[in-house]
Order: sequence, then structure tokens, then C-alpha cells
Amino acid sequence: MDEQLHSLPRRLIELRIEHADLDAMIDRLAEQSPVDELALQRLKKRRLALRDMIARLEATTEPDDLA
Repeated sequence: MDEQLHSLPRRLIELRIEHADLDAMIDRLAEQSPVDELALQRLKKRRLALRDMIARLEATTEPDDLA
């Protein structure tokens, strides 16, 4: 069971959920007046890092096209 808790597909799901949560937070923050530019920039940077992590993990789970 511990193996399932730390499996790659599960980690991808968790990262995608976190990415979606950040999207929602960024949208809400951007609608506020005045906009907290520093907080917005930090959230966007974190969202980009998550997107990169997701892409790397997806690349490791996909079979090679060359095989």
C-alpha cells in the first residue's frame, strides 16, 4: 500500500491538482484591487515550476518513440 501512496501516477495527479489550485489563486489575486504584484509573481513562478515538474514526470512515464 505504501508503494501506491508514492507511485508516479499518484504524484502526477497531486501535482496537477496543485497546479489547478494555483491557477485559481492567481485568478482571484489578479481580480483584487490593488493587485499584489509580488504575490502574483511568486504564485506564477511556483505554477511554472510545477508545470516543468509535471512535464518531466510525464516524459519518464511515456514509452520511447524510438523503440
